[in-house]
Amino acid sequence: MGENVNFQDLFKKSMLHLEAFRSVSYTDVLIGLIASFGIGMFIFFIYKKTFRGVVYSYNYNVTFVLMTMITALIIMTISTNIVLSLGMVGALSIVRFRTAVKDPLDIVYMFWAISVGIAAGAKMYPVALIGSAAIGLTLLWLSRRRIREQPYLLIIRHSEVAITGVRTQLRKLNYTLKSKTVRKDYIEMTVEIRLRDDNTAFVNVLSAIEGVLDVSLINYTGDYAQ
Repeated sequence: MGENVNFQDLFKKSMLHLEAFRSVSYTDVLIGLIASFGIGMFIFFIYKKTFRGVVYSYNYNVTFVLMTMITALIIMTISTNIVLSLGMVGALSIVRFRTAVKDPLDIVYMFWAISVGIAAGAKMYPVALIGSAAIGLTLLWLSRRRIREQPYLLIIRHSEVAITGVRTQLRKLNYTLKSKTVRKDYIEMTVEIRLRDDNTAFVNVLSAIEGVLDVSLINYTGDYAQ
């Protein structure tokens, strides 16, 4: 008899869970998915527009759209039942993101996508829209400001004959010496300079100096060069 009672109680609890899921409005689910998709595409556009790395990854950018929608679905699901929400939190706690993130700014986009998904899943659409607009405009403004004056590494290999001419040209660039290697046949200098509007005509001037073997200009982003 006890087993029958336990089975009936279990069946009743299962029916209550089903009723809780049935209380979810399909309209709300559809609106939440559309909102998360739209804002996810906005994140996709901002990431592509402000990307300054070496190689742009389309698949990596697409994950921001999917991450936003999946997070919204999770929030919609756990909002229907507190027991399920605790179980979902426990299940998600074992998930590990093992993909190497080269640019720290990529982490910001991940948190942005997750935050928007949470807001959309919780039906807080104004928070998601206004917050995303503010973050997107901030990223665009910061990326344009960085483009105006970019750091470069200038590598010059020259003989002793060209020392005076090289120093004269470098004074015009307001450089910072990073390294200097003196060998028997030549001297190699690495300096950091900042340029506006990609004006690289000075490279030809330096290479034309007598005694200069070669000149290399590399765009420097702090962690890697391109």
